[in-house]
Amino acid sequence: MKSRFTEEQIIRILREHEAEGGTKDLCRRHGISHGTFYKWKAKFGGMDVSDARKLKALESENARLKKLVANMALDIEILKDVNSKKMVTPHAKREAVAYVKETREVSERRVCRLLGVVRGLVRYRSRRPPDTHLRERLRFHAAARPRFGCERLNIFLKREGIEHNIKKIHRIYKEEKLQVKNRKGRKRALRERQPLPVPDGINHRSGASTS
Repeated sequence: MKSRFTEEQIIRILREHEAEGGTKDLCRRHGISHGTFYKWKAKFGGMDVSDARKLKALESENARLKKLVANMALDIEILKDVNSKKMVTPHAKREAVAYVKETREVSERRVCRLLGVVRGLVRYRSRRPPDTHLRERLRFHAAARPRFGCERLNIFLKREGIEHNIKKIHRIYKEEKLQVKNRKGRKRALRERQPLPVPDGINHRSGASTS
C-alpha cells in the first residue's frame, strides 16, 4: 500500500523527533501510529532527502528485476510445456495458445509472441460449411465397410449422388479419423529344415550313388 507521506515528509518528521523528542505527541500531531513511526525510523533513520531518493530508486529497480526474472522463468516453463506438443497445423497452434492461456493465466498477446504465432491465426474462424450430410454418409459407409479406404468409399458416395472433389473427401475422411490401418503381411509357413547328408568317402557326393 502506498504511503500518504513522501520520503521528504518522513525525513522531516524524523528530524522533528530528533529535535523535540516526545514520540507520542509527534505521532498524534501527524496522525500516524507508533508502529509506523518506528518502521520509518528503522528504514530512514540517519538519512537525508537524497539518500531516501536513492533508496527508493534502488527498491524500484529491484522490483523491476524481480518481475523480469519471474516472467523469464514463466516463459521457459511455457516453452518446455508446449514444445512437447506438435504445432504444425493452424488448428494445433490455436489449441496450444488456448491451452497456455487457460493453464498459465497469461494474455493472448504474450502467448502468441512467445510461441511465434500470428494473433490473426488464433482469432480466425473458419467459414467452411459443416458438410453434415456428407460426414454422416461417409461415416455410415466406413462403418459398413471397415476395410475400405477413402477412394473406395467415394465410389459409394457418388452412387448416392454425392459428388465432391476427392481432396475434400480425403480431408473430411481424415478429420473424422476413418483411416484404415495397414494390414501386416501374412507369415508363410516354412518347410522343416533337413540336415545335409554327410559323404561316405573321397569323391563321393551326398545323395548320389557311384557305379
